[in-house]
Amino acid sequence: RGSGCFAVVISHDDEKGTTRLRLPSGGKKTVSSLARAQIGVVAGGGRTDKPLLKAGTAYHKYSVKRNCWPKMRGVAKNPVEHPHGGGNHQHL
Repeated sequence: RGSGCFAVVISHDDEKGTTRLRLPSGGKKTVSSLARAQIGVVAGGGRTDKPLLKAGTAYHKYSVKRNCWPKMRGVAKNPVEHPHGGGNHQHL
């Protein structure tokens, strides 16, 4: 149910009551034929193609998701905070 997601119906099996789907990843999934679905593609496809441009938009994007931004390098920290920290030069 992410933006731009879809699946293609490959086949129906009336005896078992199942339907085969092909996912965008190339995998195949078997679901019940009684399951409901909407026809079409979920809106918002191509949302990730546009660059974020500013640190502020990245901040708001990740603040609602999880604590994975900004990415701090270990060598930029102090020795008490990270095993790679400290030293006179910050090597990449």
